[in-house]
Amino acid sequence: MSVRPLFLAAALSLLGLGAPVALQPALAKPAPQAKGMVSAADPRAAAAGVETLRKGGSATDAAIATMLALNVVEPQSSGIGGGAFFVRYDEASGRTDTIDGREAAPRAADPHWFYTEAGTPLSHSDAIPGGRSVGVPGTLRAMALAHKSGGRLPWAALFGPAIRLARGGWTLSPRFASMVASVGSSGLLDATTARRFQGTDGKPLPAGTRVRNPEQAALLERIAKAGPDAFYAGEAPKIVATVNGAARNPSKMILADLAAYQAKKRPPVCASYRIWRICSMGPPSSGGIAVLMILKQLERFDMAALGPHSPAAWHLFAESSRLAYADRDLYVGDPDFVHVPVAGLLDPAYLASRSALISPGGSIRHAAAGTPPGAPMRLPAPPGERAGTTDLVVADGNGNVVEVTTTIESVFGSGLSVDGTMLNNELTDFDIVPEKDGFLAANRVEGGKRPRSSMAPTIVYGPDGKVRIAIGAAGGSTIIAQVAKALVAVLDWKMSAQEAIALGLLYAPGDTVIAEKGTQAEAMAPALRALGQKVQVASLGLKANAIERVNGRWVGAADPRSEGVAMSQTGEVTHIVRAGDQPRPPE
Repeated sequence: MSVRPLFLAAALSLLGLGAPVALQPALAKPAPQAKGMVSAADPRAAAAGVETLRKGGSATDAAIATMLALNVVEPQSSGIGGGAFFVRYDEASGRTDTIDGREAAPRAADPHWFYTEAGTPLSHSDAIPGGRSVGVPGTLRAMALAHKSGGRLPWAALFGPAIRLARGGWTLSPRFASMVASVGSSGLLDATTARRFQGTDGKPLPAGTRVRNPEQAALLERIAKAGPDAFYAGEAPKIVATVNGAARNPSKMILADLAAYQAKKRPPVCASYRIWRICSMGPPSSGGIAVLMILKQLERFDMAALGPHSPAAWHLFAESSRLAYADRDLYVGDPDFVHVPVAGLLDPAYLASRSALISPGGSIRHAAAGTPPGAPMRLPAPPGERAGTTDLVVADGNGNVVEVTTTIESVFGSGLSVDGTMLNNELTDFDIVPEKDGFLAANRVEGGKRPRSSMAPTIVYGPDGKVRIAIGAAGGSTIIAQVAKALVAVLDWKMSAQEAIALGLLYAPGDTVIAEKGTQAEAMAPALRALGQKVQVASLGLKANAIERVNGRWVGAADPRSEGVAMSQTGEVTHIVRAGDQPRPPE
């Protein structure tokens, strides 16, 4: 039996289902309507969400339980030592709300936070390891705020699956084992974390190994009993000691930084695209704004007629992406510290002027930021982002939907951990150099400030006001392109969510377009070059999840590049065909 069926079986056992349920064929016609659906990057986390739905939990409850389980089985990507954005739809009121649980810089941070004593800026890679990159975590405060307004089950009930996994043990998946191996020789992981995932010979444990994390189980039990204060007060001395005493890049965090942290309700960013209304996360995330800009700039083109196999369609997508990335790089930061011209960036007249720069017959090649209404005088030069992120979607039987993207930034974050839980390196999402060409960067480091993100948890509504699809992704700044691509595929090209997520990506954050290796995007490279695009072919670390409504049914989707699954409340698992999967007989 391969490792994947082993940890899928473990996920099903969380539900108490005993024998595995039959797997649905990929892209098959959906089964009769289930009461709820969870899509997540690991089947054991999806099972935790489904278990919560089966106990009468809301979509919010199930999302929190899923996040906590991911904290255990996917610690390289997310957890309570990081941050999160919630986008939620409430069926009863018809309202969309968003919650900002983004990490914050310690109060001692200043624009030269990532400079050496000699006065020179650290490189992005040198800034990641150790304490200075760690932001005050926001995930738990965001969970608590979401639970207060959307939870049905008691807070402590949401922790059960994660505690069982941490205490009873979990099997290392192939993806996790490869990530441990990739950082094993870098010295990133602190000694305690490294020992947990290494054998007695000092080599990374192979896929299929069962590991336990009793320290994390005990921490989760304390938080389940006492609430988030068990972390922000009870755990604070350990966090401060860990980041300030780090061997590399020690921080200057204090207990008051953790005590003062609060998750915040933010207004969603929304816009129409053809007959649909799309809502996503606003600043300090740039993801939602950029996705909406890409789509609105494409609206004047007949993308449906061009279709997914047209190089011309992908050329237009690349041009629109390039324009949106240029604007998001310049203007988006923490709205509590800088003026972000959200209304101007989404102004129809402004977007029409940007769209007019796109030509079906040639490339812009280099896109400069525009000047939207209300634009401040700022010129940031942002660093790249890493792929230590995960996404999940939950829909419950009452029609409520929760889309969450949550992260610790790079793979295994800062490399530091406290009581079995990884700490983020989110502060490297700030601009390390605080000025360029004489102007202060909107995304410069400041005490208490939250760094810009690309995360784009998104919900799309049909003309009837009902949810059409909820989707999000992981993968640094590729998140924006992943979500926009999938929405064009679903809304214009009438693909299923599963087909849309699996579709190869064309990623154009600047002058060079990256075509995803081994996909239709790579095959189109010659035609795109003929249209003036500078194309490189490369593998991309992509990971997306979605739930869509089809004929009144919830249908889940998960990225075939990942180990994710979509699991219904009845325990049915959508089988995702992945590269290297072997054909299997019907069960």
